[in-house]
Parts: sequence; structure tokens; C-alpha cells
Amino acid sequence: MYVRKNLRARFVWQEYGWRPLLIFATYDALICLLYGPLDVHWLDIPWQPVALLGTAVAFYIGFKNNGSYDRFWEGRRLWGAVVNTSRVWTLQTFDFVRNLSGSYISATADLPATHRRLVYRHLAWCNALRLHLRRQTAERWDTDVAPFLENKAERALRSMANPPTHLLRCQSRELLDLHEQGLLTEFRHVEMMTTIQDLLDAQGACERIKNTPFPRQYAYFSYVFVWIFAALLPLGLVEEFDRRVALGSHHVWLMVPFAAIVSWVYNTIERVGHNSEDPFDNRENDVPITAICRSIEIDLRELLGETSPPRPVQPIEDVLY
Repeated sequence: MYVRKNLRARFVWQEYGWRPLLIFATYDALICLLYGPLDVHWLDIPWQPVALLGTAVAFYIGFKNNGSYDRFWEGRRLWGAVVNTSRVWTLQTFDFVRNLSGSYISATADLPATHRRLVYRHLAWCNALRLHLRRQTAERWDTDVAPFLENKAERALRSMANPPTHLLRCQSRELLDLHEQGLLTEFRHVEMMTTIQDLLDAQGACERIKNTPFPRQYAYFSYVFVWIFAALLPLGLVEEFDRRVALGSHHVWLMVPFAAIVSWVYNTIERVGHNSEDPFDNRENDVPITAICRSIEIDLRELLGETSPPRPVQPIEDVLY
């Protein structure tokens, strides 16, 4: 996610600028050359159909951009819910998993270690979900997830098709064991299982966004329509500029920068929507789930009483990943 208030000119030029602008300017200059010095006047077309097409394309790409932004914002809301639910899970772990008077507690029971294991496994789930959504599980599991897991069998979950789900299954299994040991009452057991259900709901919604691509008919035809409009625009403008006698003998060449800029604006609007289609693709305009996972880790490890949590993720060239 780009975090700077204003986009740097270099970022705009590299991401959206020079390639399409060069193509548009070259094409528009070719049309102007044919129409002016080479006197090929059959190229010009009436301006009104081009203006009508431009209006239709604007509505179409506006609809696409609204849909793309909805996907991004839903992804950000879901990870906001993950942050809040993570805090709830940690507080429930501290306050619900307790040595209740009159209950049987095994001699080996260690509540601080149990609390830490439940919280750390949750941190493993957050990072596993991040890697699962970004399709990075194979290469990042050992560094980003495994350090939070004590059990060797849990570390081997990387080979599963959906590791985050199996980690929540491990949480559910341990809650059942704690209930049977008398460390968790039936009511508190149900409450913590409800929290796991909330995490599963958030995970499923993120997977729905990731696994359901933006409808290709909207994405494809918005791209095609923008380039059709860019191809017809100089044909409609060249005669309009040719009529402006007061501008001088070479006034027709003014069509080139104007047509190129208008085409670039339409193309940039289309590209903005395209770059927001998948909010979990680890690009400049996506939801910064790496930073969110680190924020969760800092909060939860401080709640555990640790005095040296990791530092927050810092932007790289104004982009927070």
C-alpha cells in the first residue's frame, strides 16, 4: 500500500507514465503527419461519435474501478477484523484458561506455557494465512511461520493444501484437551470456539476474494475499449485543430499533445482499477498484510509480557507491504 500523501512523480512516471504516453504520442504524431504534410484527409472522422464513445468508456471503466475498490476495501476490513479478533483471542486465553478451584489439574500443567503456546500458534495462523493468500507458503514457511510452532507435526503442516485451517484445527483440539483437564469451563470453551469461528469466517472471506478473479469480461473489455477510444481520438480531433486558423500554419500539430494526454488519462484510470483487482497480490496498491501481521505480533507479544517485540514493518520506497 502506497503510504505517502502524494504520489512521487518518479512512481507515476514508471508505473503509469512513459510507456503508454510514448505509444499514444507516436500514434497521434503519425496521424498528424498523414493528415497535414501528406494531405491524407480521408483519415478525419466527425468528432461527435468519438465524444459519445469517450462518454461510454468513462462510464464503463468507472463501473470497473468501483468493483475493484470494493474488493480492496473488503480485504482491508477483513484484516481489520483479524486484528481485533486476535486481541480478543489473547485476552480470552489469559482470562479463560485458568486453574479453577476444585478442578483436577495435572501435575505438569503450566499455565504460562499454555498461554504462550495458544498465542504463538495464533501468530503462526496469521502469518500462514498471509502466505496462503500470496501463494508464498513453500518459500516463506520456515522463516515466517515455523518459529511460532513448538510441535514438529504442526511445523509439517506446510505440505497441506490449506495450512491456516489445520492450524485452527490444532487450536480447537487443544481447547478440547484443556476443557477435559478442567482448565476451561464449558461456557468459556464455547466462547473461545466462537472466536475460532470468527477467524475461520475472515479466512474464508479472504479466500473468496483471492480465488474469485475479477470478472474477465469487465477487465478485458475496459482495456479494449480504452485503446479503441485512443485509436479514434486523433482521427476526430485532427480536423477540429485544422479549423483553428488563428493558431497559425502548424496549428494541427497541437493535436498530438492534447490527444496523447486525454488517451493517457483514460488509460491511467483503467490501470488504477486493474491494479486493485487482487488486494492480496503483494504489490504497491494492495492491502499491507505483512505490516498488519507484524502489528498483531507486537500487540500479542507485549500482552504476553515480552519486553523485546519486533519492530514495525517500515515502508520501502513509500510502499508498505
